[in-house]
Amino acid sequence: MENLNVLDLLRIIRSENNLIYVVTDNERSTEAVIVEAAAEVEGVGNPFVWTCTEGVMRKGDSLKDTVEPLAAIDFAASQPGPAIFLFKDLSAFWGDSPFIIRKLKEFSLRVRSNVLIITGAEEAVPEHLREDLVILYQGLPRISEIRKHLTALKDRMPLLAQACAADPELEERLAVAAQGLYLTDIERSIRTFDFAHSSSQNDMVQMLFEIKQQIIRKSGIMEFIDNDADKSQLGGMENLKLWLERREKVFGLGNISSGAMMPKGVLVMGISGCGKSLFVKVIAAHWRLPLIRLDMAILYGGSFGSPESSLRKAFRTAEAIAPCVLWIDEIESGISSQGFKAEGGSASRVLGSFLTWMQEKKAPVFVAATANAIEMLPAEVLRKGRFDEIFYVGLPDEKAREEIYRIHIKKQNIDVSSIDLSLMVSSPKRLSGAEIEQVVKSAVFEALAENRPVVEQDFLVALSRTVPLAVTMAEQIKTIEAWAYQRAVPASGKYHR
Repeated sequence: MENLNVLDLLRIIRSENNLIYVVTDNERSTEAVIVEAAAEVEGVGNPFVWTCTEGVMRKGDSLKDTVEPLAAIDFAASQPGPAIFLFKDLSAFWGDSPFIIRKLKEFSLRVRSNVLIITGAEEAVPEHLREDLVILYQGLPRISEIRKHLTALKDRMPLLAQACAADPELEERLAVAAQGLYLTDIERSIRTFDFAHSSSQNDMVQMLFEIKQQIIRKSGIMEFIDNDADKSQLGGMENLKLWLERREKVFGLGNISSGAMMPKGVLVMGISGCGKSLFVKVIAAHWRLPLIRLDMAILYGGSFGSPESSLRKAFRTAEAIAPCVLWIDEIESGISSQGFKAEGGSASRVLGSFLTWMQEKKAPVFVAATANAIEMLPAEVLRKGRFDEIFYVGLPDEKAREEIYRIHIKKQNIDVSSIDLSLMVSSPKRLSGAEIEQVVKSAVFEALAENRPVVEQDFLVALSRTVPLAVTMAEQIKTIEAWAYQRAVPASGKYHR
């Protein structure tokens, strides 16, 4: 499936393909491309536009008796060419109507001077139409297209031209910041920017970042993560920290941040509450890369289209704003061996799309996947080459627990030297990092409730009241640890393979 752009659309039209389907979630951007392409075809002029409420329109005027889909297709077939017709809502009708499918097939065979372009949000098309349709995808613009669009905007917007003249680097910074946005969103944002009251040209760049975050959050599938994590927040995890340092030494932090040299990714599995998510955030923050979270469970909800199309949209979005870190949280909830049995073909197609993209992606997107139950993942995902490394994050040992206690006690502005950590660290209870954080917070709460300073006894009482996962999920933890042994690199301690 090709991406929709003016040059490719013109090539397809001039090759006498007269029936085109565009998969899009942004009608404005698609229509803008079609209008621009139509202007390049001699004799076409403005395209005709059909909607199920207004019928066929041109230059804002509706044509009589063209609201019904069959009548609109007949109108398009009868018009003397050349002409381009954009049908916006037809894909909502063709699945239930063999008459519409037949009309379109006849249009494809008999009409040579006119082109009919159909838009829709779903990739699925009637089986009997596949041989007649050219299918395109309204992808996000490449940075070269954004640069070209900004140059054109400067000619039409004197204030933007003045701002770029005052700051020679502004245009390129705008282009980088606008990656992941459609051209229509970029233009609308810059046109509404308050040049008169802006204190800095950086405000314009920041505005594009904020709009991009809002759009991706509204998609429902992905979200931008505000991230200020730091390696100092990681207790233990020596091997994970070493992995980061070695990659930075080999590739160079500057090269990684710019996307010039980017590792492929990591799969971090282990027990809930032990720091998998924090490590992903540390990677993105330390490499100065934006962090985007993809919730695999949402893909199967059906609210945003089919799982396969939603996944491909997520990947294209990540590539458009690259370099970035794509965090696939709880990957086993969307790609699992059990899922194939429960979901059938849909789960298999999601797996195929994921594996193909991981193998073939060229954009600098670092994939950081986390999993609580890695044994549920198919072997194809775990084979060497998909990820740079597979790490296992287990319950922290005594040394790591002491570091984690120190981190959270300092966060509460408590003097660590006044607390004998050895009493808590040597406790037979195997607490996770999240449970240690709760022990500290509970101790602070009790002291505040009694309007007094925090003392060592508060921590010991909170610890005594905690029933850790190591007890409530003892069997599951043993299963996870047994699987990870000899299959994954431990996050802490020495390598055992």
